[in-house]
Amino acid sequence: MFDPEGDYGELENAISVGDPERAPKVEEAIGLLIKAGVNLVIDTEALAVAERPSFFAKLLPQVSSLRVRTGRPHWLVIDEAHHLMPASRSDLPQVLPEEIPATIFITVHPEAVSPEVLKRISIVVALGPRAADVLTAFSHTTGGRPPAGVHPPDEDEVVIWDRRSGDPPQRIKRIAPRQAHRRHTRKYAEGDVGEDLSFYFRGPDKSLNLRAQNLMLFAQIAKGVDDRTWDHHLRVGDYSRWFRDVIKNEELVRSAHQIEADRQLDAQQSRRLIIDVINRLYTAPARSK
Repeated sequence: MFDPEGDYGELENAISVGDPERAPKVEEAIGLLIKAGVNLVIDTEALAVAERPSFFAKLLPQVSSLRVRTGRPHWLVIDEAHHLMPASRSDLPQVLPEEIPATIFITVHPEAVSPEVLKRISIVVALGPRAADVLTAFSHTTGGRPPAGVHPPDEDEVVIWDRRSGDPPQRIKRIAPRQAHRRHTRKYAEGDVGEDLSFYFRGPDKSLNLRAQNLMLFAQIAKGVDDRTWDHHLRVGDYSRWFRDVIKNEELVRSAHQIEADRQLDAQQSRRLIIDVINRLYTAPARSK
């Protein structure tokens, strides 16, 4: 597993190299992959975004060579493929094998991935209400014609398109994972979700404009804002709405919604309860990494 943003550090039955403070080394990763039965997560979070493609370009040929000799690793999963194999890289054809079997590329921006990479992909899986847009972006990037008649899948479905079969995309039921996974946990806790997705404490009169770009800052500001401002956002459901739309953690949403609905809680009580949930789900684990 190539893990640019530290999302898979707690993956079951896996060893992780690299962490937020220490960049992984190519020799270390290959040494572990040589050992049979090792599931490896390569965490490049400590590298600057601009450094990650170069590291990946050095590592991939050695991984490909190992697969030719031993058959391992059986699968490669490349998360945030637009970070590691961006369209701006001109040297990817030199490091990519002609075929990349048993490899999964994960991205929310197929148009930002190198066309040389996308052309080697035989099956595209898209999910969510904009699944058709994903297939269109993929097709345009590879110079092909997008498939027609793609309907948005239901929540328990994905759209799967076998490009080389000539068949139209199909909607299929997905299998629920055995291990729960929250992406970008550290980003939500300590990073920056961006100005557009941040929470803004403004109050009923919109006299404030306090931006919380992550959960730790949200909790810090929450402790300091006046009760009137806190209650205003609480009673209109702003907290659970932000947790649902941006943080996307069902347990956090459910807890916040229950607190918002409890009219017997005063500002101090509801504030403490929401902050306690954040600390339990995010802040403490993020700090321990």
